[in-house]
Amino acid sequence: MLDAFFRIHDFLVEHSFMPIRRQLMDEINWEDRLIAIKGGRGVGKTDFLLSRVKEIETEWNRRVEEDGSGKRKRRKDAKVIRPCLYVSLNDFYFTDHTIVELASKFVRSGGQYLFLDQLFKYPNWSKELRRCYNKYPTLHVVFCATPVMPIDEDNNVLADIVKTYNLRGFSFREYLNLQTGLSLRSYTLDEIIHRSASISREICERVHPLDYFNAYLDHGYYPSYLESKSFESEVLKVMNSQLEVDVLMIKQIDVSCLHKLRKLLYILMREAPCALNVSNISEEIKLSRATTMNYIKYLKDSRLINLLYLEDKNFPMKPTKVYMHNTNLARMIFTREIDKMDLYETNFYTAIHGQHKVNATDRSAMFIVDNKYFFDVREKPSARDTIRPTAVGELELGRGNQIPLWLLGFLY
Repeated sequence: MLDAFFRIHDFLVEHSFMPIRRQLMDEINWEDRLIAIKGGRGVGKTDFLLSRVKEIETEWNRRVEEDGSGKRKRRKDAKVIRPCLYVSLNDFYFTDHTIVELASKFVRSGGQYLFLDQLFKYPNWSKELRRCYNKYPTLHVVFCATPVMPIDEDNNVLADIVKTYNLRGFSFREYLNLQTGLSLRSYTLDEIIHRSASISREICERVHPLDYFNAYLDHGYYPSYLESKSFESEVLKVMNSQLEVDVLMIKQIDVSCLHKLRKLLYILMREAPCALNVSNISEEIKLSRATTMNYIKYLKDSRLINLLYLEDKNFPMKPTKVYMHNTNLARMIFTREIDKMDLYETNFYTAIHGQHKVNATDRSAMFIVDNKYFFDVREKPSARDTIRPTAVGELELGRGNQIPLWLLGFLY
């Protein structure tokens, strides 16, 4: 049985494609025994797992070559002794067998790192992972998770043992490195706020980021832009999978509601960024206000939209504003020309909120970040300096409180 899985494993590892090393790879503590890689559809979770498999196997093979006696001993003992196994839970094997059975065979063969994909298709997956964790202390399990899957604080079975990390789409820095072959590093928000002039000057000595920024807003968030297929059709597949699987299947909503979900998303795409008139939307899609708010929350959880709340406010209260999750999704509405400021606002939220708390504020500013920094976003630079940090879409070099919006794409 393991031989069949290893044949699939070898093919997928050989043909996987991750053109740059994602920063998250170095942020994970790979010594943890149960790791969840959580991320929206289309951001490259599978290739991320396979890239980690390649790293482990490369290091393993190097050690084996350095230890010839160890290699001969393994052959004599007829052990499989392969450190990693990547398995997708959509294999029909799991209709009649369990994850624990697989883990048992893998551990007995000498395996140490089990990588699991498509886990949401397997019933009682969290209990099975708990059993593996308790039963096999030498086994490390890494699994992909959709944003709506209960992992840590929402899952009492795994809360005390799982470490969860979020994989997002390409940052502007990653996109720029891909396009230019450079290896530009990331910066903290504090560094960018207080040193935007010097940092942007150093970067601009090597490349002109504004030459690439509009293209990133158009298609740079999802790795599928690197493929030869139609980018729009690939993003459309991602959006439909998020609706049909992440919302309908995992949230266990009747399939008859799919049309209303699609209509709700279309309404928000048509208007975002916008204030939320729940009563009007509820009437248009013919759902109760409470159900409409729940559906909006599901769209947020599946990373199709973002919701901006005032400080200390959250669901089920009405958000101040709705944004598409990223500008690539915002571009998928073809019935209107999207205003540049709408794209810049959306990009600001997307760039910041993965690592920082972003809220609306009663003050005159547009945003407050981490309950600390008041922020504005504008399209063009001002001749005079601004009174607070301001992300400017068409600014290449920072000056004073005016920060190039593209530079916020260097947070990861």
